[in-house]
Amino acid sequence: MNQQKETSREILEIKDLTVCFGANTVLRDLNITVSRGETLAIIGESGCGKTVLLKNMIALLRPTSGSIFFDGNDLMKMTEDQLALVRRRYGFVFQQAALFDSMTIYENLAFPRIQHTEDTKEEIQEIIRNLLREVGLKENVLKRKPAELSGGMRKRVGIARALVMNPELMLYDEPTTGLDPIMTDVINELILRTSVEHPVTSVVVTHDMSTVRKVADRVIMLYPLSRLSKTESQILYEGRPEGMEESSDERVRQFVRGDGSARFSEMEDEN
Repeated sequence: MNQQKETSREILEIKDLTVCFGANTVLRDLNITVSRGETLAIIGESGCGKTVLLKNMIALLRPTSGSIFFDGNDLMKMTEDQLALVRRRYGFVFQQAALFDSMTIYENLAFPRIQHTEDTKEEIQEIIRNLLREVGLKENVLKRKPAELSGGMRKRVGIARALVMNPELMLYDEPTTGLDPIMTDVINELILRTSVEHPVTSVVVTHDMSTVRKVADRVIMLYPLSRLSKTESQILYEGRPEGMEESSDERVRQFVRGDGSARFSEMEDEN
């Protein structure tokens, strides 16, 4: 969707990624590339490793094996100090916004720039005012605490905070969870506008097909390893959103339709 930079086409490359927690393998031999300027949606049912994958993309979690390259640099070979610098080029929208409860909304938004830049107070205020307009919030929210805002407003503040450092890569973890259909569409519209108005690449982890259809250029669908054979790829689908309904894999079509009949039958057999 965005104008691409005159550098390497891929901003993120994941090679042979495997993540285990003890004896439990969550992700297995994943190979994924994210092109500059695209919006990639990662979907799949609960327990398939979507959020674990997202946290590996920013090296908040480290894989058991495999490599993750951001802008050509291997995150797994970086020190914590080097990673801290690289992470300034990311924006992360957490599932529950993850705002600092003890801070005002202004302090939440200003915190990254106070910590990592030499901007003046006036410059930070101008950046925050512009971001508030982008996410559809009025300046009177700045003196309030997160607990005083609705869920949808907190999500929008979370998006504004993720944008405050002008990131190159935005990571969204279930951005519409817990929202009603109208506010879900508001957040989807913000994700879409962000990808158009900023020179940013986006990865959106979601189970919401309305989000996928509205914002994604490309979709990857993961499947829980516990329900796959050792020879099956964990990626059931990779392609355009509109191609999912025509997928040859019935599991993909069931997910798109929200059809749980096959899963219910499996649960009955397990009992």
